Amino acid sequence: MATVELTDDTFRETVEGNDIVLVDFWATWCPPCRQFGPVFEKSSETNPDVVHGKIDTDAQQRIAAAAGITSIPTLMAFREGVLVFSQPGALPAPALQQVVDAVKALDMNEVREAIEAEAAGSN
Repeated sequence: MATVELTDDTFRETVEGNDIVLVDFWATWCPPCRQFGPVFEKSSETNPDVVHGKIDTDAQQRIAAAAGITSIPTLMAFREGVLVFSQPGALPAPALQQVVDAVKALDMNEVREAIEAEAAGSN
């Protein structure tokens, strides 16, 4: 599956409507973003069961601001609509595959329990 361009209109629907979604926040003027682009694209071919979305931070400033993006590229991973990974910086292919494998291996019941426990502890 090729990467898909995400916008204000498609971001929420994509994240909530798919099991695993990786999102690459990038910009055309960013050299590390251009370096990471082919790695991300290859991952989309290697992992067709994972949606790979790209957000151009210049064109989609509202999403980038809502996501708290302060450095690009930034990679976010969502599983069952829950943000489970966020890291700035261009990853080499083996590191990106490690992220994909780790997200696939998550026990989402444990993740939800941890989120609920953290929320209860902060009240």
